[in-house]
Parts: sequence; structure tokens; C-alpha cells
Amino acid sequence: MKVPASPDPYGALIEPATFKIQRLLPGPIERIWAYLTESELRRKWLAAGEMQMSVGAPFEFVWRNDELTGGGRRPPGHSEEHRLQSRIAELDPPRKLAIEWGSTGGVTFELEPEGDQVLLTITHRRVTDRTTLTNVSAGWHAHLDVLVARATGQEPEPFWDEWTRLRPEYERRLGA
Repeated sequence: MKVPASPDPYGALIEPATFKIQRLLPGPIERIWAYLTESELRRKWLAAGEMQMSVGAPFEFVWRNDELTGGGRRPPGHSEEHRLQSRIAELDPPRKLAIEWGSTGGVTFELEPEGDQVLLTITHRRVTDRTTLTNVSAGWHAHLDVLVARATGQEPEPFWDEWTRLRPEYERRLGA
């Protein structure tokens, strides 16, 4: 598969309840795999949580979005911490990690080498509620912006400010 030099930074619905978003990151693939699977690296852009790398293994994601970046202000109605019971559904290191993701369906992370870069594709399935879909879409976008900054040695924009800015754009794009 030939990948564009720069994937569209916005994700899109590929089915009515399935959201897909991509980012091109500096490689090698094992480095980006570590950002997906190692709690200490993952907590710097998404959520903490130790994973036993085997299909069927349960684990807990722990989000503390206030700690991802400096500055920014958490919107009303969002807690300081969010926990989610999950389970590894599919595993093909270092190319694919699929997770059963609480009540909002499954999430698949796929990595594909592209020269000295790696294409990360995230597909989040079974998000049927439109408000949740908008929140999740803006969240993935903001989290991936933090990952890109971390992987390239830059300082990320404040997470909550980005999420707040992106949410109305995803409402418009997704027709929520």
C-alpha cells in the first residue's frame, strides 16, 4: 500500500460507527510499538496501564490527561482520572495490537514501515452514540498530536485546549 507523504490529520468515519485516523511517525517500527505497549511511554501521550503481551490478557487503562502536557484547562464534566477495563484481542508484534475497549467497542493499532517512518493507523469500532463518537474522535486526534510531538522531540500543545478546539470541528465533519 502506498501511503501519502502526510496523511490527513483529521480522522474520518469509514463505517457509521467506525472511526479511523492515521499519523506518520519517525521510526523504527519497534520504537513506535513501544509507545503503544509500554506503560511508561504510553502514559506520555495516551494512558498508563501495564499490559501482559498475550491475547486474552486483561489490563486497565488509566487516563490522566491533565498530566500529558503543560497548561490547558480541563473542560467541565471531565474527571481528573478515567479508568477503563480492557483486554488484548489480537497481537502481532510489532505490527498490530487490537484491544477490547470497555463499552465503546474495539480499538486496533496498526503499524506499517514507510522508509524511515512508520504509519500508525488507529481504528475505533462500535461507537454508536454520536456525542461519544465526537468526543472520541477529537480525543484520538489530540492524543496523536501529543504522540507526534513526543516522538519528534517537540513540546506538545496543551491537550485539553486541543481537544476543545477539535471537538466542534469533528461535530461538523462527522455530522453529529
